[in-house]
Amino acid sequence: MTTYEAVIGLEVHVQLATRSKLFCSCSTEFGCPPNENVCEVCAAMPGALPILNRQAVRFAALVGLALDCRINSPSLFARKNYFYPDLPPGYQISQFELPLCEGGHVDIPGDGGGVKRVGITRIHMENDAGKNIHLPERGCSHVDLNRAGTPLVEIVSEPDMGSADEAVAYLRTLYGVVTYLGVCDGNMEEGSFRCDANVSVRPVGESRLGTRTELKNLNSFRNVHRAIEFEILRQRDLCEDGGTVVQETRLYDVVRNVTTSMRSKEEAHDYRYFPDPDLLPVIVPEGELEELRASLPEMPQARLGRFATLTGLPVADLEVLVQSRALADFFEKAAGLADPRKVANMMLGPLMRECHATGAKTGDPASWAMTPEAVAQLVGLVDKGTISAKIANDIFPELFRSGEMPESHVAAKGLGQISDAGALERAVDAVIAANASEVEAYRGGKRKVLSFLVGQVMRQTQGKANPAIVNELFARKLGDPS
Repeated sequence: MTTYEAVIGLEVHVQLATRSKLFCSCSTEFGCPPNENVCEVCAAMPGALPILNRQAVRFAALVGLALDCRINSPSLFARKNYFYPDLPPGYQISQFELPLCEGGHVDIPGDGGGVKRVGITRIHMENDAGKNIHLPERGCSHVDLNRAGTPLVEIVSEPDMGSADEAVAYLRTLYGVVTYLGVCDGNMEEGSFRCDANVSVRPVGESRLGTRTELKNLNSFRNVHRAIEFEILRQRDLCEDGGTVVQETRLYDVVRNVTTSMRSKEEAHDYRYFPDPDLLPVIVPEGELEELRASLPEMPQARLGRFATLTGLPVADLEVLVQSRALADFFEKAAGLADPRKVANMMLGPLMRECHATGAKTGDPASWAMTPEAVAQLVGLVDKGTISAKIANDIFPELFRSGEMPESHVAAKGLGQISDAGALERAVDAVIAANASEVEAYRGGKRKVLSFLVGQVMRQTQGKANPAIVNELFARKLGDPS
């Protein structure tokens, strides 16, 4: 029986976080009333000419530099001709023969272990289309052109991925890059970061690519994974049954978890590309490229490796801390004030728990009341023995919600840990006297009883007893169990 393997390439559309559109000064603000942010250029009025947004070019070049691409200078804009109600001129301004960026790569965890390199074919600039709003109950459709002209870059990968897991790993890596750069807000629900997936299967050992299908407009990591997995299985079943995969564009139905045919797949010649006569070649001066190179921040994967070295924790555990640049900055600031490993554990445990409990955004520390200094101070209080780890855990929700500094909270509530040896010895003696049978069981070899005895002391002291001193006192008074 023939065994098939999948071959996957992704086309990722990234909405650039400029204030104005690619070829006019209309706002790119999301959620405005329909057709509020529209001018003669967006609406393709006769005689209206495009003027290129320089900041969009800088953002696009930053993405290319971060992915080790070659920046073409000049690059050319072209007209991609197709007709749709949300595309007033009947063409999209894109790039074809000379895109802004070519080459480059992304390194991801491979299915077989180790690092897998996924090639970047090209990164080109283009303007987004508008949006059709269908109202079947009224028997009509409306067109909203607010989004028309919004600047995009399309990042086209080589067909180097072999599974849904690898595709999502690649997509997450790209997401981290564009959000760390600040060129995209990363809001997938609003369509700021979305992708099309090209999926094909072929017999294992075959070098020639199979017939591919394109899955359009996938806008969540979960949907990308589910859609690709379904499409791989669909194509394998089709091939094993003697059928033929048809080259087409398909849509993913989230509710039924299936892909359905949308239209036959277009090729480049269908779009009749030709250079846009209204736009000059784009030249990015070498001096400006050097300035952009110098401004590149540390990328998520590099930061992840450094955090692993700093804390001694596994890379997999620390991935949460680099999900956003702001969160990584928060950790780095706190880790500079206290033990980095303990700071990481507090953020991965109590802090993430409170984010989920309160609905706070895990990647947006600026929206929290708690500061990096508060996290570091809380770690320090436990380290110095001022409070126990249990008390730190118990008061964390209140500190997270109020933004109060731990030292003042502990002092005001009288939560300081009891480390006075005399007071703790009296408490230990009282517990030994009140629990003769448990003490006898411990001396008879039942070591687990010690936890019960320590717990009784903690109960008497309302959790304030220093557990290390309590354990030491019990060991001295009861000796080793036989």
